[in-house]
Amino acid sequence: MSDIENDWKSIQTELNQFEAKHKDYVKKLEEVESMKKSYSEQFIKYKKKLEQINLDIERESKKGASSNLTNIKNQVDDNLNYMRQISDTFPRQNGLYLKVILGNVCVSILNKDEKFRYKEEYENFKFNITIITMVFSFFLLFIQDYRALDAMFNFLLVWYYCTLTIREAILVVNGSSIKGWWQAHHFITTVCTGILLIWPDSETYHAFRYQFIWFSFYISFVQLLQYYYQKGSLYRLRALGEKQDMDTTNEGFQSWMMRGLSFILPFLFFGYFWELYNSYVLFKLAQEDFCHEWQVPILSVFFFVLFAGNFITTYMVIRKKFKKGINDNLNRLKYKYYDWKKLKTPAEREIDRESPTDTSNSSIDNKND
Repeated sequence: MSDIENDWKSIQTELNQFEAKHKDYVKKLEEVESMKKSYSEQFIKYKKKLEQINLDIERESKKGASSNLTNIKNQVDDNLNYMRQISDTFPRQNGLYLKVILGNVCVSILNKDEKFRYKEEYENFKFNITIITMVFSFFLLFIQDYRALDAMFNFLLVWYYCTLTIREAILVVNGSSIKGWWQAHHFITTVCTGILLIWPDSETYHAFRYQFIWFSFYISFVQLLQYYYQKGSLYRLRALGEKQDMDTTNEGFQSWMMRGLSFILPFLFFGYFWELYNSYVLFKLAQEDFCHEWQVPILSVFFFVLFAGNFITTYMVIRKKFKKGINDNLNRLKYKYYDWKKLKTPAEREIDRESPTDTSNSSIDNKND
């Protein structure tokens, strides 16, 4: 009995200390929330004022630039750059999609470690589901006329892509650079998988079933290749300070992926043309007399949109990257040429210009001899 009394007294003392510390903890939480709200409002206010001043300067500059305006513009640009750097320390408003799904719940993550953990969890989620879909689709290749398993597989895809769009929207709020087509790609894919889920068990469904399962297996395989390649690339770029911590491995081709990339482009383009082939097959099925399902022509259109968006976006990124690489090489050669001109005297440059001609003449003379 005495042991229980001693244990209780010890615990009671610790609980009293914890209660006092907890009150201090709650008080500091309230202070932080108050400061967060106050400084967020000031940040938005000052940013708007700087942007307005910048617009006023540009408007006045068209009338006639002055040195004073130029100095002010430089200072405004410096302050706007500072505002961009500290923007991650303040909560951001949800986009339209998140407002519809979650309402006005704040999903901003202000702690760097928490941001990185969330991003890592997102990548692990994609990796795990990709493994599951790859195994599931491979298993379905050996199953015939079992619609329930097909429905489970399609439901898994609907859930996966729908969840992915929400997770990516949260990443964008927290500073990720997932933009443009690659974000829209998952929305369109969610609709496609939803239509596949409700496609009736019909002759057209069975005519397209194996092609789609093989396509799903191949896409899972390509996503695994991208996962390992992009994860390594992002790790190196973060170590060099060239990418933000919230950047992710996206399905599709990004400009920064050109570094050391030699093997993954053929896999990507093969997948894109397979989407075009899916669209063609569905288009031909829609013209058959036994086709009575609206899902067939709609899916044909969606697969063509996916092909066109993926192909054009990837082509534009590669074209832009190669063009930038050529310009960088030309600028590098130009700077080397100017450095050479600066380092050498006029007499040395004259000798260098004449030396190739003299060498060629001597070689010709030797041949004539």
